[in-house]
Amino acid sequence: MRLRTPLALLGAALLVLVGPPLLTSGSGAGTGTQIPGLRFMVPNTPGGGYDITARTAAKNAEDAGLTSDIEVFNLPGAGGTVGLTRLVGEHGNGRLAMSMGLGVVGAVHTNKTPKTLADTTPIARLTMEQDIVVVGKDSPYKTIQELLAAWRKDPGKLPVGGGSSPGGPDHLAPMLMARAAGIAPKDVNYVPFDGGGELLASILGNKVAFGVSGVGEYLDQIKAGELRLLAVTGAERVPGLDAPTLREAGLDTEFINWRGIVAPPGLTDAERDKLVGLVTELHASKEWRESLKTHGWNDAFLPGEEFGTFLTAQDKQVGTVLKELGL
Repeated sequence: MRLRTPLALLGAALLVLVGPPLLTSGSGAGTGTQIPGLRFMVPNTPGGGYDITARTAAKNAEDAGLTSDIEVFNLPGAGGTVGLTRLVGEHGNGRLAMSMGLGVVGAVHTNKTPKTLADTTPIARLTMEQDIVVVGKDSPYKTIQELLAAWRKDPGKLPVGGGSSPGGPDHLAPMLMARAAGIAPKDVNYVPFDGGGELLASILGNKVAFGVSGVGEYLDQIKAGELRLLAVTGAERVPGLDAPTLREAGLDTEFINWRGIVAPPGLTDAERDKLVGLVTELHASKEWRESLKTHGWNDAFLPGEEFGTFLTAQDKQVGTVLKELGL
C-alpha cells in the first residue's frame, strides 16, 4: 500500500518496533571484542547528538571491559557527508567506525554527494529519540501555542535553528510542524547548524526564534533553566520533562530520530563480525542501559544486515518526504 503523506511515510520508517535487549554479557577478552586502535569518527562538531552518542558508546565499551583506548575524533562538514566521504575512502579499514543517523541520510540527498550510505558497511542502529522544541530563557514565548501563533502570523520573521543540514532530522521536524500548522514549508526560515553544540549558542543568544534538536542533547540546559522546553515531537511525553507533545498542542504530526554506526566498505567478514559483535556486547551491557536512561534515548538496536535493510528503506523514504514537502 502506498503511503500518501510525509507523516505516514516517516511514521512507517521511524516508529518501528524494536526487540528487547539481548541477554548476553561478557568481557572483551572472553568474547573477542577487543579491537586495538579502534577510532570512532563523529561527522559533526562537538556537543551534538552524534558526538554525545559516540563518546558515550566509547566510554561504556571501555568501562565494560569490551575494548580499550577508543579514539573519538570530529570531522564536521556538509551535514555529515564530509565524514561519510572520508569513511568510504578508508576502504578495508576494520579499525574505523562512524557515528551517524537520519541527518546523514538526508544530507546525502540535499548535498547530492557521490558517496552514499550504500557504500558503507552497516554495523548497528543503536537509539531512537524525540526531538524537542526549545527557546532561550529570555524568549518572549512561554508556551508552544504562543510560538505557533507568532509563527503562523509571519513565518519568515521567526528563524528556526536546527543541528542538521536540510534533509536531516532537525530540518524535517520543523517542516512537518509547519505543514501541520498551516504554514508552507517553503516559507519557513530554517537556519542549519553543524550539530547541536553550534545551535545552542544561537538559541541562548536569541539569534534564532526557536530551536529543534534531540532531547538528549539539551537535558542539562533545560534542567539548569537556560533553555525553556515548549514541546516534544514524539507520540508521548518524555518522562521527567514538563512539555506537551505536538499533538497535544493541536498539530497532527509526530517525529522520531535515530542514530547508529557504520564502517568503511571492503571489510572482511571477520572484521565486520568483530565490530558487530563489539556493539552487540555494548548493547547488552549495564553501562549502556544506564546511559539510555540518562540521555532519554530509546533502545532501537538493529545489528548488521538488518540495519543495512533499514538504511536502504530510509534512503528511499527520506527522498520521497523531501519531494512531497517541496524541499
